[in-house]
Amino acid sequence: MSNINPNPFTTRPEIDGTFGVCTSTHWIATAVGMSILERGGNAFDAAVATAFTLQVVEPHLNGPGGDVPVIVHDTRKGRDKIEVICGQGPAPMGATIAHYKGLGLDLVPGTGLLACCVPGTFETWMLLLRDYGTMQLADVLKPAIYYAGEGHPLVERASFTIGTVEQLFREHWPTSAAVYLPGGKIPAPGTLFANRQLAETYARILREAESVGGNRDKQIEHARKMWSQGFVAEAIDRFCRTQELMDSSGQRHRGVLTADDMARFTPRVEAPMTYQYGRYTVCKSGFWSQGPAMLQQLALLKGFDLDGADPTSADFIHTVVECSKLAYADRETFYGDPDFVTVPGDVLFSDAYNDARRKLVSNEASLDQRPGNIPGFGMRLEIRVPGGQRLAAPGVGEPTVGRQVWTHDDTNDPSLAIVDGGKLERTGVMRGDTVHFDIIDRAGNIVSSTPSGGWLQSSPTIPELGFCLGSRAQQFWLDEGHPNALAPGKRPRITLSPTMALRDGEPYLAWGSPGGDQQDQWVTQFFLRHVHCGMNLQEAIDAPAWHSEHFPSSFWPREARPGVLVVESRLPQETIKELRRRGHNVEVADGWSEGRLTAASREGKRRKAAANPRGMQGYAAGR
Repeated sequence: MSNINPNPFTTRPEIDGTFGVCTSTHWIATAVGMSILERGGNAFDAAVATAFTLQVVEPHLNGPGGDVPVIVHDTRKGRDKIEVICGQGPAPMGATIAHYKGLGLDLVPGTGLLACCVPGTFETWMLLLRDYGTMQLADVLKPAIYYAGEGHPLVERASFTIGTVEQLFREHWPTSAAVYLPGGKIPAPGTLFANRQLAETYARILREAESVGGNRDKQIEHARKMWSQGFVAEAIDRFCRTQELMDSSGQRHRGVLTADDMARFTPRVEAPMTYQYGRYTVCKSGFWSQGPAMLQQLALLKGFDLDGADPTSADFIHTVVECSKLAYADRETFYGDPDFVTVPGDVLFSDAYNDARRKLVSNEASLDQRPGNIPGFGMRLEIRVPGGQRLAAPGVGEPTVGRQVWTHDDTNDPSLAIVDGGKLERTGVMRGDTVHFDIIDRAGNIVSSTPSGGWLQSSPTIPELGFCLGSRAQQFWLDEGHPNALAPGKRPRITLSPTMALRDGEPYLAWGSPGGDQQDQWVTQFFLRHVHCGMNLQEAIDAPAWHSEHFPSSFWPREARPGVLVVESRLPQETIKELRRRGHNVEVADGWSEGRLTAASREGKRRKAAANPRGMQGYAAGR
């Protein structure tokens, strides 16, 4: 592979300074986070303010009713420790396979009240502020209250998303129409859009917290009580019990989330899962997420010589894609909440296992689903493909006959519509997405987080609160015996996946991207371009990207597209031609359509950051 930098210029500079950096998927949130650093707050204070602001300015991508994993590096009092905070709420106690199947369902719906897990975001940000931060609750909540109450310029994608669910809101979710169709119309891009009820919800929490007096910890604890045991939990309980509303199954259902479920949940702090990749120690969240799939990709890729590679070449892309297929096949077969199932992580990351798996990578694209065979662990499920077809699941470790799988003709399906970048999407399938941010302060504290869920299109707005619940339960299976089978109190195996890495034992890099199943494809590509191809943070983000849709989606209706590889049109034509020759079903998307990465790094006193130009929303700031 030749030592070529195919992207000698960038869309913007890599931010470089010594004071601190903040980078996020929206410029307002970046500015808010940076303002907290300028006022003397640390990275953890800035993270909480950034997160609450993102809920307001990107309501189509995340909200108060959603979920969040956080990775932190904490330098306070000499701790020098990397930790994961799991803000993924579990399934409600009433969420049983028997209940859902009794309703005639074979999948958890992708939208509506049955898809809700316990909201995890608010409690997580309160834990981070209380145990890691320094500022008052008002300092981190007031920016979000301001933008929710006074309005913010609505980004184009939010306006577009509201347009896709306009009919649903008008006919079935009137409480959402009341918020997102002001004056009965779809708000145009750039409109100053306000959600005054959400502003009042957070303002009430703040008022009641401050009314108890005392120190900041006491006020934060009272805010938590207002959320999980007070008026917020009561409104959620009442809405789920009394409302029977349309979801993606085409039927009306009540929810099963209760105030008791809300009161029972507390975020937990865990050690990260790690993998040593050369001089880098890469840190991810546990098997309740897809994060370990990145580590599995690295375990396979370390057997290939990627130093000096051309990241736009067919050799590079083919190798990475084929390794991702193997890692994601294991994700589908073995991953689940470790509180409920034993995941054979020691085998999945072992040299012997990956040496054997690596031999499956040839010069030809695989169209098979090929998980490993670990006796006593895992379960294969049938593969769903567009058009309602299903493929029977062979035994674990046996491939499907992939070459006869992809028979559905998208172009003739009336249930499909053209969306961004020419990609086909089923009408009525309300895809959500995610936000991300990375922050490093002068002291060297680092936060990387990927909040998601509670999108405006995920479930109906609760009128007393101004926000809706999430739909993360759709990532469970309703198949007894599968590691990721639905069970009360269990965390779904989520796609949210922030990343942190040490270099030569020193905390160095934080990065991540929205994008569901694509997250751990894009974060891996970024890392490889930075580590092996000599690109700085901004170059590694700007470079042409791709993703595979070979494996089952984590989102309703849980379909796979075996062999499909979506690439940006900026890739060289000879690369696209060669990938097709090797058997990849290549779909060419818009030149700037793959991912919304952000990244930040620290080297000694230096603080660097970069953000994605794709979508024209993300910005990095620092000095």
